[in-house]
Amino acid sequence: MNLRLALIASACLSLAGTLSFSRVTSPVSPNAELTFAKDIAPIIFNHCSTCHRPGQVAPFPLLSYADVKKRAKLIALVTQSRTMPPWKPEPGYGDFLGARRLSDEQVAMIQRWVEEGAPEGNPRDLPPAPHFSDAWSLGKPDLVVKMPEPFTVPADGPDVYHCFVVPISAPENQDVVAYEFRPSNPLVVHHAIVVEDAYGAARRLETQPGAGYPCFGGFGFPVAGYLGIWTPGSIPHPEPEGVAKVLRKGSNLMVQVHFHPTGKTEKEQSTIALYFSKEPPRKIPEDFALGSMDIDIPAGDKHYKVADYAILPYDAVVLGIIPHAHKLCREIKAFATLPDGTQKPLLWIKDWDFNWQEQYQYARPISLPQGTRIDAEWIYDNSADNPNNPSHPPQRVTWGEQSTDEMAEMHLEVIRK
Repeated sequence: MNLRLALIASACLSLAGTLSFSRVTSPVSPNAELTFAKDIAPIIFNHCSTCHRPGQVAPFPLLSYADVKKRAKLIALVTQSRTMPPWKPEPGYGDFLGARRLSDEQVAMIQRWVEEGAPEGNPRDLPPAPHFSDAWSLGKPDLVVKMPEPFTVPADGPDVYHCFVVPISAPENQDVVAYEFRPSNPLVVHHAIVVEDAYGAARRLETQPGAGYPCFGGFGFPVAGYLGIWTPGSIPHPEPEGVAKVLRKGSNLMVQVHFHPTGKTEKEQSTIALYFSKEPPRKIPEDFALGSMDIDIPAGDKHYKVADYAILPYDAVVLGIIPHAHKLCREIKAFATLPDGTQKPLLWIKDWDFNWQEQYQYARPISLPQGTRIDAEWIYDNSADNPNNPSHPPQRVTWGEQSTDEMAEMHLEVIRK
């Protein structure tokens, strides 16, 4: 179990026994009884059970009335605080595929249901329990590859960040329209980033063939191409029609995996499924990147800001966005200013958490004309009040790839019109 989640759960369970809930007006008629079977089960099954089931990263299952009733006060607290389900983007700042954020109505329903004693209701109203298949989400893959050796995750200690070379040695260019990452032991894998190793750089960094190498924040070399990020509960999405990423001849894959110890020694050997385009793509996504290495955060500074901007040199469509920073970051924002002065929000995360970074794909790709200005901002808190600060007392922090360093990156996946 993730130590941070364990601490949150423990604290919330303690609070649940001592705090009363503040009244939140529910859109459901106050005279209508809320029940698990009719009202709450659909929310839990759709937004929680994917991770809260045996063998997955969450610390307990949420698959039945008994499961949910046992932790009803905790669920009300963490949903009201927006700690769970984990979803960082603010509403209104990007419409993303697979958004796990609960609506205000759903949060209010859960709270009112708990306040009223968490009744079960008529079992005949209960929707079917969620079914989870071992089959690949997008059907039979064109290629399935695996980490060459199982990796041993220590029983205790800090979280582990490790990079692995996944051999492919592509005999020719392949047009990748989708991928699916599957850990063999989801309990220990917090997230994974899958990239292309086009020039053998990762091979040269391995301590021995198949062993990979320790890494945090970056990969140790400039990455040629991103396939994407996997997090628990994420669902693979294919590229839009006619769009594919090129996996170049001779390339291998590289995976950076964030592991967290569970209290006992664990093994993990992840698998990746690749889906190739049957026809040459009409468009190939590009990485339109913003960021800065000009980071020098004084000890104690609670509001250190880094900013960058770039002008689109062509008409483009933005398919997705990947923000990145380390543990001192508190807030990340990106927005576009069109030549006519119109602003379009791209992303706003008010409570950045390194442990919940993701790749966000827009439900409706955003069209931007040539000359659009893209702005990105990062705000850092290097004070003792920041619970994520890795240094006690706080120390001066500059750019770097170590856990005590910082970064500021924003990657937009774009295609040219």
